[in-house]
Amino acid sequence: MMKKPKDIIPTLTGSKLRSYAYAVLTKREYSKAELIEKLCLYAIDRNEVIELVEQLAEYNYQSDERVAEMVVRSQIRKGKGPQRIRQTLQQKSINLDYVADELNQTNWLEEAYKLKIKKFGVEATKDPKLKAKQVRFLQYRGFDLDIIMKVVNLEELEW
Repeated sequence: MMKKPKDIIPTLTGSKLRSYAYAVLTKREYSKAELIEKLCLYAIDRNEVIELVEQLAEYNYQSDERVAEMVVRSQIRKGKGPQRIRQTLQQKSINLDYVADELNQTNWLEEAYKLKIKKFGVEATKDPKLKAKQVRFLQYRGFDLDIIMKVVNLEELEW
């Protein structure tokens, strides 16, 4: 939940609130929950905000599905694993069903291997300290332990 800055006095209602909502959505995509919280900072009536956000979603100006797809693509590009992506989606109050197929179809072994190569190189190490460091790194990034163990012990991944 967003904290309300002390110097903001809620004054928006009606068309001004709607205009502000459009302005906010032109800058970036927001989940319903995020948009409601953002608008509530400036709106007098929370119920009016909720009703407005529902209308915006109905007309497809706001879409949790779009936000979810964008988050997944962005997180994969940043080298995040499935657990970390799910956590990000939950923080944004987005239903995981929107991207379940995309998460299941992603080759996480390949993604983890690319990340390991980028950070630690191709060769599989026998040094337990370096292995532990690689495991911790990939765990922090949100990969499952079974995938991590395969990747850490692989010399070369065959596509």
